[in-house]
Amino acid sequence: MTTWKTTDQSLEKTFEFNSFEQAMQFMQDATPFISKTDHHPTWSNTYNRVHVTITTHDAGNRVTEKDHALATYLDELFKR
Repeated sequence: MTTWKTTDQSLEKTFEFNSFEQAMQFMQDATPFISKTDHHPTWSNTYNRVHVTITTHDAGNRVTEKDHALATYLDELFKR
């Protein structure tokens, strides 16, 4: 599995799926956790890929524990 690209400002990763439908389902399945934690990624979908960038805007656009928690959740969701 691809690891997260880490900088001082963000975590980035592209998840690749077998189909467009699986990529869209991944985004839908992640939505409840994202809403519950009120920590929203910047993400985009191109066919079977979902590119995710995570940063904590209210902490001056830097990486915090909230970002790592969301990254871990997305990795676990992807494994399912």
